[in-house]
Amino acid sequence: MWRNSITLRLVLFFVLTSTLIQFALSAVMGYRVAAHFRELDSLSLAHTAELAQQTVSAVRDKAGLDELPRRLGAALIGHPGVSVAVIAPDGDILFSTPESAFPRDLIDARRATESMKAVDWARAGRYFRGYSTQASTGIADLPPLTVAVALDIGEHAHFMSTFRQMLWYSAAASILLAGFLGWVVARRGLAPVRAIAGAAKGISAKRLGDRLLLDEVPTELQDLASSFNDMLARLDDSFQRLSEYSADLAHELRTPISSLTTQTQVALTRARTADEYREILYSNLEEYERLTRMTSDMLFIAKADNRLIAQRREQVSLGAEIDDLIDFYHALAEDKGVSIARTGDDRISGDRLMLRRAISNLLSNAMRHVTDGGRIVISVDPENSGGARIAVENTGKDIPPEHLPRLFDRFHRVDSSRLRNGGGAGAGLGLAIAKSIVAAHGGELTVSSANGLTKFIITLPPA
Repeated sequence: MWRNSITLRLVLFFVLTSTLIQFALSAVMGYRVAAHFRELDSLSLAHTAELAQQTVSAVRDKAGLDELPRRLGAALIGHPGVSVAVIAPDGDILFSTPESAFPRDLIDARRATESMKAVDWARAGRYFRGYSTQASTGIADLPPLTVAVALDIGEHAHFMSTFRQMLWYSAAASILLAGFLGWVVARRGLAPVRAIAGAAKGISAKRLGDRLLLDEVPTELQDLASSFNDMLARLDDSFQRLSEYSADLAHELRTPISSLTTQTQVALTRARTADEYREILYSNLEEYERLTRMTSDMLFIAKADNRLIAQRREQVSLGAEIDDLIDFYHALAEDKGVSIARTGDDRISGDRLMLRRAISNLLSNAMRHVTDGGRIVISVDPENSGGARIAVENTGKDIPPEHLPRLFDRFHRVDSSRLRNGGGAGAGLGLAIAKSIVAAHGGELTVSSANGLTKFIITLPPA
């Protein structure tokens, strides 16, 4: 659980960031303080070296050279912690302050330069910083003397050790504090996420109407909350449609079953002739066929939704198929005084029987809802992309706009005036089947209704 914890990740991020910052600050502060001490020591060493060089340069003869230790000792009065040594060219130490502890390399006349680069060393638990340089006397034939100067930096070293310890202790405390504050901030920052999770836990089939208040959600979580609300809206709509579908299905099944039950009960009330029983059986057969068609249609839609329909691809002449359907509905159209016409033609690759069924369902729907004496026009137009566009248009009562998005739902009917006609044909599945067939071919089925014209448009992509 902790491996996937956002809180833990944020805390680790806080700790890591704080650690890097503290280490960087500690290193910079330690370096700057040490550099400051080196600058102070360099100034003190330079002052001492200059004092020693001036004293040496004042020597003019052998007597002055013998007098040099006394003059240097007097000059260094008031310079505690300073060590000075003057070495002759042959290596003899002409002067050395008490307890001087210079490394051999530092007082080697061959190594003494004018660079004045300080070096650090330790001896007997004490820490020193110093360098060596050269000083010329006024004696003409005497080579320059080596002057070594050093400072006791024990106090500085002790201070730097204590200072670094304080820095690391402070850094450790800051890291722990950053971890704690990171945990607090992460918990408070993720509170809206926990609120969303709490709201999700409270969602049920009876509370799909609940929504998150976007005004109370941080800006960073607006998209998440909005997507969550959209998901609830889709679920709510799906549950509503499922409930309506279940109710409509029960109603559609109840009607033929009730009719069969009633007719059977009536037939059993008394003895009847063979012709009367035959008539009752014919009536029951019609109801059985209606149930069979409904069950077959529902099974077809279920297979289409799960992409289980096997298609047989072939070249289909849309004009020829539509003409055959027009001939089939010709007699019914004459009875209603309706004219049916086709315009355009095209060939497309697809399942001929399935496409014929989809167009037939649209034509059947148009026949049921066209006004008497009206017209139905089926147009076929090739698409530039290689597909086809089939439009089935009929005159009649406009479909209210609020019903258009759900017109292809199973068993959905706009109102009582658009129910199946007296023959009892149709169970509210024709348009759903047509849409499933078009979708199985990768196409789209849309509808529009305005100004007394209702138009269904099938758009089929190229094979």
